[in-house]
Amino acid sequence: MRKRFETKIAAEQSDREGNKFMKKKRKNYNIIIGGTIAAAMALFVLVGLFYTPYDPDAMNGSAKFAAPSLQHFFGCDQFGRDIFSRVLKGSGTTFLVAVSTVILGAGTGTVIGVLTGYIGGWFDEILMRINDVIVSFPSILLALVFISILSPGKYNVILALGIIFIPSFARLVRSEYIKNKNLDYVASARLMGVGKFRIMFVHILPNALPTLLASVAIGFNNAVLAEAGMSYLGIGVQPPDASLGRMLSESQTYLGNAPWCVIFPGLAVILMVLGVGLLSDGLQKRG
Repeated sequence: MRKRFETKIAAEQSDREGNKFMKKKRKNYNIIIGGTIAAAMALFVLVGLFYTPYDPDAMNGSAKFAAPSLQHFFGCDQFGRDIFSRVLKGSGTTFLVAVSTVILGAGTGTVIGVLTGYIGGWFDEILMRINDVIVSFPSILLALVFISILSPGKYNVILALGIIFIPSFARLVRSEYIKNKNLDYVASARLMGVGKFRIMFVHILPNALPTLLASVAIGFNNAVLAEAGMSYLGIGVQPPDASLGRMLSESQTYLGNAPWCVIFPGLAVILMVLGVGLLSDGLQKRG
């Protein structure tokens, strides 16, 4: 009986160790696959910022709906424009919009979260109520309102998306500061006469960075999808700037006879989001 019990315990322990191993393996796979995709897309974007095989806006009547070939890797669209060149430029535009949006939203939100979380009191109450008002509106609807006021365009999209991203980052950082500000290491810093701003930005902020960086990755993906969606609707990035969302909108009519016009811009959006998402997920779980 005792031997059977010990065998059962050993089997359960072996299963637990096996499950841990599989989970660790999946995390590593996420990091490897996500990192590879993200690095490839970053290189693709970097190349597009400095070089394209053809002028992305150059029209060629004889190359309308040309299928993918060695001359035109991704084929040509309804105006004879080289899709590979346009995807290179469009990916760069989407990437820059997403990064600028996250810098604006995360930067401003972090400062607000630091101040409200550490200072508290009436200052925290006022800013958080304003924060609640902004959050109460659907984010995409609020972005559309901003764009309708400011007019469509790349920089206005960055401003609109950056503003609606501020509340989520502010809430996140605020919660981290409320959790950390009464811990022993902060109390020790106060007793040593360390100034408030040094405590806020040198002592506490590094402890909030892991959570903040995970949210930055999510914010980047949301910004990519939001920019592509707004450009698809015609209220985002405007010509002559190439945009993945606008390419999808212009080519959807020709999906049946020239699917490459839609497949490659759509694939660029998917890979950009997938790579960052998998990498972030793997690093977060590993940490």
